[in-house]
Amino acid sequence: MIYGKTDGLSRQILSRLEELYDMSVERQDFLSEELVLLLCEMTGLTNRELSVYLNRRGEVVDVSVGEANQVSLPNMNLRRSNVRLSGIRCVHTHPGGNGQLSGVDLNALQGLRFDAMTAIGVQDGKFINAYTALLSPSEEQEAKPYTIYGPLSMDELCGEGLKKEILRLDPLIALPPTIDIRHDEEERAVLVGLDERGEGIRSVNELEELAKTAGAKVLYKTTQNRRAPDPATYIGRGKAGELALLCQSLNANLIICDDELSASQIKNLERILGVKVIDRTTLILDIFSRHAVSREGKLQVELAQLKYRLPRLMGMGHVLSRLGGGIGTRGPGEQKLETDRRHISRRIRDIEAELAKVKERREAIRTKREKDRIPVCALTGYTNSGKSTLLNALSGSNVLVENKLFATLDPVSRGITLPNGQKVLLIDTVGFIDKLPHDLVEAFHSTLEEVVKADMLLHVVDAGSPYLIEQMQVVKKVLRSLGANQTMITVFNKMDTVTDPSLLPREKPQVWISALYGEGLDELLDMIQQNLNTIIKQVTLLIPYDQGGIRSMLHEEGNILKEEFIDTGIRIRAEVNEVLYSRVKKFVLPV
Repeated sequence: MIYGKTDGLSRQILSRLEELYDMSVERQDFLSEELVLLLCEMTGLTNRELSVYLNRRGEVVDVSVGEANQVSLPNMNLRRSNVRLSGIRCVHTHPGGNGQLSGVDLNALQGLRFDAMTAIGVQDGKFINAYTALLSPSEEQEAKPYTIYGPLSMDELCGEGLKKEILRLDPLIALPPTIDIRHDEEERAVLVGLDERGEGIRSVNELEELAKTAGAKVLYKTTQNRRAPDPATYIGRGKAGELALLCQSLNANLIICDDELSASQIKNLERILGVKVIDRTTLILDIFSRHAVSREGKLQVELAQLKYRLPRLMGMGHVLSRLGGGIGTRGPGEQKLETDRRHISRRIRDIEAELAKVKERREAIRTKREKDRIPVCALTGYTNSGKSTLLNALSGSNVLVENKLFATLDPVSRGITLPNGQKVLLIDTVGFIDKLPHDLVEAFHSTLEEVVKADMLLHVVDAGSPYLIEQMQVVKKVLRSLGANQTMITVFNKMDTVTDPSLLPREKPQVWISALYGEGLDELLDMIQQNLNTIIKQVTLLIPYDQGGIRSMLHEEGNILKEEFIDTGIRIRAEVNEVLYSRVKKFVLPV
């Protein structure tokens, strides 16, 4: 059987290729001239790369067809052991006439432990030259993993020398390779995105930070100039073919795309690339599954995962076949993903019911805060902008701070005191990010309500980021979508990393700080005090007995500290906000 890209080849050509299986090489020789000449002839006729795999007895065990300028190296399950060579040598042609070995060839030699990797340069169906690489002995592999022989003549290629060298090296290669393509569990990722307006690399750079946070090793980043994603493969078949070569060359086992993919796009890409494919949304959900600590956080992540994956189950063969196998398979809901849609839908309803109860409890806590008249300032901003560091600096707490994206997932609240003695509650919320998954926003709605219901927002900005304008726009867009329109102070953080503050955008109101070094915090507290709409006043009032409605209003909207009934009326000591104060100020007693 002929494997690989056989589309368009005539029956006669395929029959000639079948003849390769009938050829054999003398046991002492590396190749035969007859086999090499037929490979060259058929390469000229098809203008496609041809690959043959031979065992130690000189028998052809596999024949594959590629395309010009592309290499197809199937994962051969033919190793004899993990500590010696495979017993298989790969010989393939290069239709362009250059027989030099590529990075794909050399990585396949190491990863699959071939006896040899040989490339034959072919021009117009004629033999030009050849190169062969053999693995180095174990003690030499760290400095020199392989030795390349060439350019070789036909006589040198078909003689006994290379075969003798393989037999000499076989017992000396006693250690497994540094990278095992099939068994290494490390996530080695290639990142790819679309570049519509010259801004794609910024998003892919951010994708790199996300990948590192998820524990992947990023090997390569690339963008494709397209106005819109390809419906079938996201990046187009040509770019997908290039990525297939790149994955083999770099020993990559994961492709991460910078946009949300459909089930068919995932399926098509995995078929072309031969490695697991995930998108930006899956990556973010994976990070959230790692960082969720509270019961509510875990439920929210599971809900988002299930809602995202439900319509994509038929396109997730590679992921589901590797349950628990790395990025995209972690999280509270992973064990339920192989059940049918009906069971997943039922689980979604159960989680939504549990989160509804959590929302009721959160509303009760918020109502108590409002009754106690404690103003709330929500720290919001792009992920990794320094919100948790600022919370710690203002409150003296020790909330987890990491230089990673989404280090804070569950909301954290701490009390602080303003210069006028007023108590304020600071709430640290989950950071935003470009292309924030819709399912995630929906699942975290009860948590994000802390931002919407706050009395004031502190928009924390990484002033040293080269992309701060874009990041600020993302945050403002998400806040608008949530309906958050209260007073917002822009807090330019990490000013210790800024060389020219005059280049920062102008926002009103704004303040420059360094939460890490405690610079500008007093100014920030003053600004919070000046702009807080719910400034609390302590007042003493005398309410006439015929003004019972005023007393009821104070009990409902204020915080009663002391109340006594005297001859002239009801003497009340209370905390009131500015709105309530304007209604009752004629009853206020002078100090």
